[in-house]
Amino acid sequence: MTRDRIIITGASSGLGEGMAREYAKRGRSLGLAARRLDKLEDIAADLSTQAKQIALTRLDVTDTDDVFRAFAELRDALGGLDRVIVNAGLGKGAPIGTGNAAANIETVQTNLVGALAQAEAAMEIFREQGHGHLVLISSISAVRGLPRAQAAYSASKAGVSALGQGLQAELAGKPIAVSVILPGYIETDINRGVKTRLMTGTDAGVKAMVAAIEAEPRRAEVPSWPWKPIAAALRVLPDALTAKMV
Repeated sequence: MTRDRIIITGASSGLGEGMAREYAKRGRSLGLAARRLDKLEDIAADLSTQAKQIALTRLDVTDTDDVFRAFAELRDALGGLDRVIVNAGLGKGAPIGTGNAAANIETVQTNLVGALAQAEAAMEIFREQGHGHLVLISSISAVRGLPRAQAAYSASKAGVSALGQGLQAELAGKPIAVSVILPGYIETDINRGVKTRLMTGTDAGVKAMVAAIEAEPRRAEVPSWPWKPIAAALRVLPDALTAKMV
C-alpha cells in the first residue's frame, strides 16, 4: 500500500528536509511543518514540479495546542492523511548540573513533549479515519543513556521509543501502523562537528531512512549496518565497555 499523503515535521532542514525531497521525487503529497516558514517556502518552490501536492504551515512543536491546528490544517489541504513522520527535534545539551539546565529542558520539551503532542494529534486523525502510519524518529542514543552533554538528548529519545512501543502494543492487529526509526550518525547540521568514522552522508542516510519507513517496521536502526549490531551491543555490554563506545 502506498502512503501518498504525508506530514513531515521539522522539514525546514536536516533529515526532515531530506525526507521531504526524497518523497517529492516519489511523487507523494506532502504537508511540511517547521518553525521557519520562509525556509519551507524555498523548499516547496524547489519541489513543486516533483511532488503531487505541497501544503505548508509554520509550527513550533513546543506550542502543543498549535500542533493540533497544524495537523488538521495540513490534512484538510491534502484531502486526507496517510502518514505522519514525527521528526522535529533539537540537539542542544550540557552536562547535567553545570548551570545550563535551560538547554537540557528545551531539548526534552521539543523532542519528547513535542513528539507526544504530535502523536496525540496524528492518532486522533488516524483513529477517526480508521487507518494511518505514525512514524516516530528516535535515535540510536535511545538504546543506552549517553554521558555529558548528550544525557538529556538520549533520555528524550528513549522516551520517544517507549511511546512508540506502547502504541504498538495497543494497536497490534489494527489498521494503524506505528514505526520507531533509530538513526545513527547521519551528517546534518546538528552533528556535522562529530568526528567519527561511523558517519553516513546525508543523501545515503536519508535514502536509508525513507526505505525503512516505506517498509513500515515496528523498529529499524538506520542505516542497518553498522547500527543494528551496535544497538544490540549497547543493550547488553557492561558500562565499562559501552562508555568507550559512546
